[in-house]
Amino acid sequence: MAAIVPYSHVLILAAILFLLGAGCAVARRNLIMILIGVEVMLSAAGLAFIGAAMHWQQLDGQAFVIFIMAVAASEVAVGLALIVYSQRRTASLNADEYDLMKG
Repeated sequence: MAAIVPYSHVLILAAILFLLGAGCAVARRNLIMILIGVEVMLSAAGLAFIGAAMHWQQLDGQAFVIFIMAVAASEVAVGLALIVYSQRRTASLNADEYDLMKG
């Protein structure tokens, strides 16, 4: 069965998404935007695994994506809990003020 989308195009799209997510996570100072950037990076990794699974006709990549989705869901839950805690303590979502858990 021939692939509809070439494998190289899938990898290029995954790389572009990963770079956009990394840029969002590094350049922004808002905690919500950093969390969204990490989510986009995890989605890009999942896309690369799905593309590889389709390219080599193996289901291992799809199993990895299920684990990536589970990690992303737990990361969102813990991340949002920390962000709500930080926002209540500092009344700001600025990442520079997020050192309040040190002491």
